[in-house]
Amino acid sequence: MNDRRPTTPPESIGSARMLEDGTLVLDLRATDAAGRVGDARLYYPKSHRQYREVLEHLGPMKPGETRPVPPWPERR
Repeated sequence: MNDRRPTTPPESIGSARMLEDGTLVLDLRATDAAGRVGDARLYYPKSHRQYREVLEHLGPMKPGETRPVPPWPERR
């Protein structure tokens, strides 16, 4: 069996930016063990129930700022 998963997690799984109204826009990329790639763009307005959780994961941000998105810890 050929397992193509990296032995260490990536430093970043995409980028996040904060719009002027505080909305978080995450552009994420994932690759599976077969090498298939998937991209997603997620929007988190301040009213979203997971907004605070996502912002805490990213760290403090100001409108107009862009930063890398670290991987989330694996849930078991």
